[in-house]
Amino acid sequence: MSGILDSVNQRTQIVGQNRLELLLFRLNRRQRFGINVFKVREVLQCPQLTSIPRQNPLIRGVAHVRGQTISVIDLSMATGGKKIENISSAFIIIAEYNRSVQGFLVGSVERIINTNWDAIMPPPQGTGKASYLTAVTEVDDELIEILDVEKILNEISPLKTEVSEDLAADLNMSDSPANDKIIFIADDSAVARSQVKKALTALGLNIEVAKNGLEALNRLKEIAAETGDVTDKVGVLVSDIEMPEMDGYTLTAEIKHTPELSKLKVVLHTSLSGVFNQAMVQKVGADDFIAKFHPDELASAVQKWFNK
Repeated sequence: MSGILDSVNQRTQIVGQNRLELLLFRLNRRQRFGINVFKVREVLQCPQLTSIPRQNPLIRGVAHVRGQTISVIDLSMATGGKKIENISSAFIIIAEYNRSVQGFLVGSVERIINTNWDAIMPPPQGTGKASYLTAVTEVDDELIEILDVEKILNEISPLKTEVSEDLAADLNMSDSPANDKIIFIADDSAVARSQVKKALTALGLNIEVAKNGLEALNRLKEIAAETGDVTDKVGVLVSDIEMPEMDGYTLTAEIKHTPELSKLKVVLHTSLSGVFNQAMVQKVGADDFIAKFHPDELASAVQKWFNK
């Protein structure tokens, strides 16, 4: 266990093409879960928590870690389970999502595994909108569940999704000569897809979505086969980085190396804000990077790249 706790910070710097490392943990039950190590700042034995009046019941308190005050979310309660009772023997995973740092209270932390995004599958059909799963994979003949953390955070503290009124008036492109083109969104989180769509409606353009990188690539190839060049119909692609089957890095590289897709502008839009690897973005040829989630920045970036 000490090896995991000592090495997480260093290992968050690892980014590979269609590859990831998962930190495995448990909540109250035998079920194991995984979180991308690239999002993890630190793993700690749960320190003493301070209660805050009128706080959300899913937040068990705040921890003071290295001069920073961090809200600690009971990940079991947040996903509909029982609260983690014995905090003194529990752990907190300190992670960065959407430009902020959170602590996730978990029952135990196990080990880090190496895998590929093509081994990460979408949730089984029938899990429904109430599910907190964004993906699953298999380790040692056991199903590992990857949680939709963006959904959890949005339920605790909903994000503003509409662009500001002042900017909206300048953004609308419905009268543009290219208004017959669409914005294409690729993101595995239903909540994130909804947030992006709401932010980009200010542009007054049609939007098409895909649930992962492979689905997006196949659909873009279909469009290119119909038109000869995907940019005849698609103005810009907004893609998450972490997605089942094919991540955003690999999707971007495939687009830039496929002649009928290569002119498409790609904006990577991800919650991997704190430890983001700019060199990797340049390597795969992405045109822009926007950290989740600021609707004005996202809409302005899409408008910027739409006609270039």
